[in-house]
Amino acid sequence: MATDFYDINDLLTDDERLVRDNVRSLVSSKILPSIGKHFEEGTFPTELIAEFGRAGVLGANLPEEYECAGMSDIAYGLAMQELERGDSGIRSFCSVQGALCMYPIYAYGTEAQRRKYLPGMAKGEIIGCFGLTEPDFGSNPGGMLTRAERTNTGFKLNGTKRWITNGNLAHIAIIWAKLDGRIRGFIVPTNAPGFTAQKIERKFSLRASVTSELILEDVYVGEDALLPNVEGLKGPLGCLTQARYGIAWGVIGAAEACFECAVDYAKDRVQFSRPIAGYQLVQAKFAHILTEITKAQLVTYRLGQLKQAKKMTPQQVSLAKRNNVAMALETARTCRDVLGGNGITYEYPIGRHMLNLETVFTYEGTHDIHSLVLGQAITGIPAYDAPMPDPR
Repeated sequence: MATDFYDINDLLTDDERLVRDNVRSLVSSKILPSIGKHFEEGTFPTELIAEFGRAGVLGANLPEEYECAGMSDIAYGLAMQELERGDSGIRSFCSVQGALCMYPIYAYGTEAQRRKYLPGMAKGEIIGCFGLTEPDFGSNPGGMLTRAERTNTGFKLNGTKRWITNGNLAHIAIIWAKLDGRIRGFIVPTNAPGFTAQKIERKFSLRASVTSELILEDVYVGEDALLPNVEGLKGPLGCLTQARYGIAWGVIGAAEACFECAVDYAKDRVQFSRPIAGYQLVQAKFAHILTEITKAQLVTYRLGQLKQAKKMTPQQVSLAKRNNVAMALETARTCRDVLGGNGITYEYPIGRHMLNLETVFTYEGTHDIHSLVLGQAITGIPAYDAPMPDPR
């Protein structure tokens, strides 16, 4: 592969290579032919959800006993990389389903909850969304206003969540709310009376992804809705660590797609009697991009090893998410520049990736917030009002 300059392929197991190649084939045959049209029209390809289930990319690294694929963490990362080679919105759908909805049920739920939801979610028959961010509380989730109150038969929830991926597609929502002053997680059916999902329109980024606002007005759920095995910010932040791991891998796919497109274009585009790939300024850009992609690949591969050895820390994930997303966004912008005016057309994928990555740069911890996480890890001194809790 042109972007595997350090032959990382040689480090992968046969199973990991098979996962990567199978997901790449799915992206090439099922996603790339139509994703530009979906992006332009602001629609999500719901017809592909069952394909994702058959490919095993929903909850891919959860155990097989719940009818999940049971992939290694590196294989899961490679799957996210190939999905985002197609589109960040596609990878976001699968990340939210697996890391933000299936993972908390697996990690914090009861065995009955696991058996009830995970097999159907792995097949794409039950879609989930993750309700943490609120209109006034993004980087500071501990300030959430959503509340849960105990009733004779369960709980009553009230609040609003915003920027919720899959919100209008979801059958269940993992809602984080304060119960007696402590943050708790609830599995909430989206057809419950008082639950409303409103699609957020007019986006210039992640247009092939469903983004919603969730409104809960006296939504009643039973005792069995509570995720009993976690409380406090440890719960949602633990989920976000899983999702950020996938993002760190995923954006490499977007960067590779932009880089390969720009190199091919530069070899064919003739200006001043020669291909622009032959000019020093263009070659310098390509040399920088390849170097940065290679560094990101090495960071994520090592992160995957640490995750599989159960040694990965949230701070290590912050470093990878921060570095790799910034790299991918810079790559997309530079490659767009190489294509000149053609770079803003739907004929090429670079503009679409560039716009998508503007959102990925911000969501699940902004670049600046991850800088502060690393700053605290380095100095031991938090630069925000209160130390961020360790989600382990």
